[in-house]
Amino acid sequence: MSSSVTSTGRPTRKVSPDIARSWLLVNAMKTELFDDAAASRADAIILDIEDAVDPSHKDEARDNVRGWLEAGGQAWVRINDATSPFWADDLAGLRGTPGLLGVMLAKTESADQVTESYHRMDGKTPVIALVESAVGIEEANNIAKGQGCFRLAFGSGDFRRDTGMAATPEAMAYPRAKLVVASRVGGLPGPIDGPTVGSNHPILREQSAITVTMGMTGKLCLATDQTAIINEVISPTPSDVAWATDFMNDFEANGRVIRDGSDLPRLGRAEKIMKLAVAFGVTPAL
Repeated sequence: MSSSVTSTGRPTRKVSPDIARSWLLVNAMKTELFDDAAASRADAIILDIEDAVDPSHKDEARDNVRGWLEAGGQAWVRINDATSPFWADDLAGLRGTPGLLGVMLAKTESADQVTESYHRMDGKTPVIALVESAVGIEEANNIAKGQGCFRLAFGSGDFRRDTGMAATPEAMAYPRAKLVVASRVGGLPGPIDGPTVGSNHPILREQSAITVTMGMTGKLCLATDQTAIINEVISPTPSDVAWATDFMNDFEANGRVIRDGSDLPRLGRAEKIMKLAVAFGVTPAL
């Protein structure tokens, strides 16, 4: 489980958002789902007042989010893009709301959009830049360096609509790799991959494995029953943890002396695996 219960009775996330694996999107018009999402295995929840909400209901959705957060909930919020007529109202309406962990800026295409959103909030609220277009992908390096940018995320569905590209791993390799490299250039944690649509868990497992092979470290999800699979696939495996444990034990036993050129890369990998194993509760294989 990725949450614990606070004195308010509301669950709070235990996994730090910089390494969060499963990011559960919840329609902000479906308030009956908020508590269930908060009690789920998702590492992070995102209340969505953008694509999931009809333009005629934007104010109501924003009020739903603010009311739930003020009542003790904690969540990220996906806000409307900076070119939309709702963006300024989203930022003004959410500014200073208790329980707001950060915002996800839809359809990000420039660093200025991230920085302006960050400053319009309070200069403290982190911004996840959701990149969903060809322009956004090509600007990813700059976006990642924008003030207030916390992580990059891939809006894969809108990106495919913008470019006409297929959903195959080969077609999506370039934008995924671009976001991974840009995150590294910007000194950010690994990016968050787009969601898997549908209820086929084997396909979800396969696509989550692609997320990992591409160097992405999180994945958007659309249903609570997707979270456990995403968390499992994106976590280090027990055999990975066993290797890291054995390597670290051997390294310590030899006085932490670098013996050849392969030791430093292996040390870095082992330390990363051990950190994630502790955070995610993965024990080494016997």
